Amino acid sequence: MKALLYGLLLLVCGSGLAIASMETYRFENAQQQARYRVIIETVRCTVCQGQTIADSNAGLAQDLRQLVYEMIIDGHSDREIYRFMVERYGEMVLYRPPLKPSTIPLWIGPFVILGVALVALVMIIRRRERLLTPKLSSDELQRASQLLEQDKK
Repeated sequence: MKALLYGLLLLVCGSGLAIASMETYRFENAQQQARYRVIIETVRCTVCQGQTIADSNAGLAQDLRQLVYEMIIDGHSDREIYRFMVERYGEMVLYRPPLKPSTIPLWIGPFVILGVALVALVMIIRRRERLLTPKLSSDELQRASQLLEQDKK
């Protein structure tokens, strides 16, 4: 019974800490809040790299969310905010890198891989069909025809 009470107490205290770490920002208008959401959902967390700064709980992600908030409140444009992030962390910080010669493999690569996989699949299917199709001589074909005709009668 004591273990259950301790577990419940730990759960209540732990959930309070999680709520205390949530950030709340006050924006001057809904447009600023919408810009903030879009930006933090399109900037990659450089610590986690699989998450946006909106999804990450890493300390750096929290700092970057705060920075984005401050830049929006200070009147910086989206372009200025993204440029700052790229200058500081490189283009890998963007979930949608711009199309330019150095990023063409990122944009075209998945389609190339898909094309190669489809060609390989077609080749495998055709080869399998050739291997499974029996090669009969003309005598064997004639004999098979005779057997089929006898079966029909």
